[in-house]
Amino acid sequence: MERDEVECFLILAEELHFGRTAERMRLSRARVSQLVQRLERRIGAPLFVRTSRRVALTALGRQLREDLEPHHRAIDAALARAAAAARGVSGVLHVGFSSPPAGEVVLRAAEALRASHPELDVEICEVPLSDPYGPLRKGEFDVQLTELPVREEDLGEGPALLTEERVLAIASGHPLAARRLVSLEDLAKVVLLTIAGELPDYRLEHHVPARTPGGRPIAHGPSVTNMQEALMLVAAGKGAFLTAAHTATYHARPGICYLPFDDAAPVGYGLVWRAGDTTGAVRAFARIALEVARANLTGGELDSADLTGTN
Repeated sequence: MERDEVECFLILAEELHFGRTAERMRLSRARVSQLVQRLERRIGAPLFVRTSRRVALTALGRQLREDLEPHHRAIDAALARAAAAARGVSGVLHVGFSSPPAGEVVLRAAEALRASHPELDVEICEVPLSDPYGPLRKGEFDVQLTELPVREEDLGEGPALLTEERVLAIASGHPLAARRLVSLEDLAKVVLLTIAGELPDYRLEHHVPARTPGGRPIAHGPSVTNMQEALMLVAAGKGAFLTAAHTATYHARPGICYLPFDDAAPVGYGLVWRAGDTTGAVRAFARIALEVARANLTGGELDSADLTGTN
């Protein structure tokens, strides 16, 4: 059943007059008749009794009106709430983060956003390593601060808000552990742990390249779904893991060395959202997250009062 058929039916059921119905819908009387006839054909029986003097509902028409009206009102109310949320900054904003540094930016931005928009609740949650875009696509997150690049047609991507160096997590007993620095060519000397889950090819290649820049093959080892699994296997000598520099600080543990690269591009983190789904709350969060990232970069303090009025 088409929405215009439902609206036409309900308005005509209220007005019982084709002319007034046409005026309210800003349609011609002929178009109103077409919509009613199309709906009646779809149902298979008349919904109105039409004479030269009056229009009346049939028994089936009255039943359909009673069934449809509450659902139609609920749909209109839901659309109105969605439009209001898109215009303003209210309700609940779900924000994801993919690393502890990204989480700190998200947390500070959430606190500032709550201060400037107390009518908005902000809930934050970690993005799973094995499914970096699934929760966002399902609507579990409205926006997330995650690793770049993001080459997904249905997702929008902002600029990098923060960057950090890449490191190789490796068992302390591995021959490379005695080195101060490693290069991407050294990956040919290790077995890299891979990541199980819903990762696009370019993202998997970023974490687990198949070859070094010089073309030498890189061996792949067991699959992991989260950081704790990866570090447990690294410490056990089952493989090495490409990660970001923060891991040495947040996941320091015996049996693992974190070796910086002298030739690897840094890891960048940017905001990602569903394309075409940027509500007022998402835009406000993006502006505040940028301010937080700048404050972190310069060592300055973010004053949430300066952000009051951000929309």
